[in-house]
Amino acid sequence: MVKANLTAVILLALAATSTNGQKAVCNDGAATPTTAPTPGPKHRPTIVGHRGAPGYLPEHTIESYTLAIEMGVDFIEPDLVSTKDGVLVARHEPNIVATTDVADRPEFASRQRTMLVDGRNESGFFVSDFTLAEIKTIRAKQAMSDRDQSYNGKYQIPTLAEVITLAKAKSKDVGRTIGIYPETKHSIYHRDLGLPLEEKLLEALKSAGWNTADAPVIIQSFEQANLKELRKQTPVKLAQLVDSFGAPYDWTVSGRNGTVLDLLSKSGLDEVKTYADIIAPYKRHLVQTRPVKTDPATGATVDVDGDKMLTDADYYTSVNSTIIADAHARGLLVHSWTFRDEYYRLAANYSSDPTLEYIDFFHQGLDGLFSDNAKTAVAARATYLGN
Repeated sequence: MVKANLTAVILLALAATSTNGQKAVCNDGAATPTTAPTPGPKHRPTIVGHRGAPGYLPEHTIESYTLAIEMGVDFIEPDLVSTKDGVLVARHEPNIVATTDVADRPEFASRQRTMLVDGRNESGFFVSDFTLAEIKTIRAKQAMSDRDQSYNGKYQIPTLAEVITLAKAKSKDVGRTIGIYPETKHSIYHRDLGLPLEEKLLEALKSAGWNTADAPVIIQSFEQANLKELRKQTPVKLAQLVDSFGAPYDWTVSGRNGTVLDLLSKSGLDEVKTYADIIAPYKRHLVQTRPVKTDPATGATVDVDGDKMLTDADYYTSVNSTIIADAHARGLLVHSWTFRDEYYRLAANYSSDPTLEYIDFFHQGLDGLFSDNAKTAVAARATYLGN
């Protein structure tokens, strides 16, 4: 997601997560930062290389995963989509127009089309229209325009099997266990195409000897129904992702009322506990948010950093949600996403220092997190632990 597209998500999520709907505003229109919370007991949070190490290299490539491991992460995250011939590969979305050079390949020009993905029309190039052999000719590129583009076109798209092989090999190299944290992307979409993800995922785990309760594997999904079904089929750990806004798509399909915030209520957490081990909400669900400055006349949030858009940098946050405590009371771990280094992806109270954000969340008892910038995340954990 490029910077210009952050605004809508931030505003919706921040509005949803402000617990009292009020702003603390001084006479000059500037909001006061919230009081720092009391630190909790020290624990060793899990660091997940979100899509590998996309803060440095193109996401979901062997090279990006390798870099994340060498920087010290505990898990690497392959988002899973299916090829036309039923092979699981690592891409953030079925539509690969933004993360590969496919649009520059004249031999694939005829593959461009519009498809319905979770109720929304998307135009581009979809993995399900390509065989694995064809996918292997396509190269990854940096998805965010504000990051280093010099590695574009150099790296292949890996299969799930290749990611598992990498995790096992690097575990031996670095002398510690590297886990995988696969996400089943758009489960209903793939099922409707006749390319269900879950069966292929479990086959791969069984082949690797990782379909066990103690395997270094956590399966995640934004949908709920497929996790409930997976609970019946596998003992590996499961994580219920909670999106920034809206409702799980399987709820929409089944006619269930509610929003993602219902999953974070006490009754929602009770339900999640019946099938999952981890609740993994968007990080802004765990904070209270206040504008740095508001317009005295309209009460609207002011773009204080002058970049002509509202981003995280235009808000103060404080990590004082009860969600972590409520989840822990039910025996659920809490992981959150996504932590990034760029200043406009950090709340103003962190003064452009991402380490402060990590430590803030660690002090509140967050059990794990997904980071684009593994080096920063691992160093922040060491600082938090006093190493």
